[in-house]
This record gives sequence, structure tokens and C-alpha cells, in this order.
Amino acid sequence: MPLIQLSPEKIVDEVFALYELHGDDDYIGEPVSQLEHMSQAAALAQAEGHDDEVVLAAFFHDIGHLCASAESMDGMGNVDHEKLGADYLTDRGFSERLANLVNGHVIAKRYLTYKYPEYFDKLSPASKVTLGFQGGVMSAAEAAAFEQHTDADLIIRMRYWDDEAKLQNVAVDNIAYLKTIALSHLKRK
Repeated sequence: MPLIQLSPEKIVDEVFALYELHGDDDYIGEPVSQLEHMSQAAALAQAEGHDDEVVLAAFFHDIGHLCASAESMDGMGNVDHEKLGADYLTDRGFSERLANLVNGHVIAKRYLTYKYPEYFDKLSPASKVTLGFQGGVMSAAEAAAFEQHTDADLIIRMRYWDDEAKLQNVAVDNIAYLKTIALSHLKRK
């Protein structure tokens, strides 16, 4: 049975089971767990007043580290985790826009290191290492193409949420809410 034919409830159960199974794993060189990181990213999006689709994208942005085993970035997660996550979500019926936002958070890191070279210095040590696996600093042509993307500004915000969502001792208290909006999202599609 194709995954998209599963009920929205079963899809939400499957997706959130990944967080139950792997959420307490170390967030690859950072001082928080996978779940803490993604929960904080979603909370940042919500605090800025973004719609449910964007809040979900912020929560799911690193799901590619949880849903697939792939070539490792020297022990710092899966190579192409952004694409793996976007494909995983699309296969389960999440919107194309949500998947594009998930896919874009790495592209934004590459863009920001091109556009603002000082941005590289603000990256965590782990993010600096993974940048090399992710294509490195963008070229001028890649940056010009990125700037034409409809959601370029939002993708850049997602990148900043990714950078900021590494605080220790922040309660993970939004999972029930995220499940509810994920279910609503799938039912609308």
C-alpha cells in the first residue's frame, strides 16, 4: 500500500514515532537532543506568528537524520538529510511547500556564508564541519538563483531558527500541539 493511502492518523503516528525512537539521541555535536532542537525550532517559528505549515517545517527540518540511514558526515548526521527529510515527508502526504522549507534550511546556510562571510564565524563547530559535506559556501550564481526563490526569506528565517534552537534545559512541551497541527495539515491535503 502506498504510504499516502495511509490514514492521516497513521501517518502522524509513524512520523512522531521517529521522535520517540530517536528524539533523545544527541543532536550531533550540539548540547541538546534531536527532539529538544526540533521542538525549539518549532517554538521559535510559532512565537514569530507563522502559520502551521511553517511551524511544522521548523519542527521537521532535521527529520532526515531520524528517518534514514545514509552516508555520515564524519559522525555528524546524514549527508543530504535535508533532501531525505523532504522526500520522506512528501511521500507521506505533507505539502510540497513544507517539504521545500525542510529541504531549504541547508541551502540557506550555504547562502548566508556566501552573502555574509561573517555568518560562518557564528556557526557552531558542528555546523562548520557539516557545511563542507553540504556543498560549502555558495557560488555567486547559486546565490543569485536562491534569491529568486519564492520563499527565500522564510528559508533564511528557518536557518536562523536552526542556529538558535540549541539551548539547554528548555522544556519540550509542544509535541501534542505539533501532532494536532500535523493531523490537520494532512487532512486538508
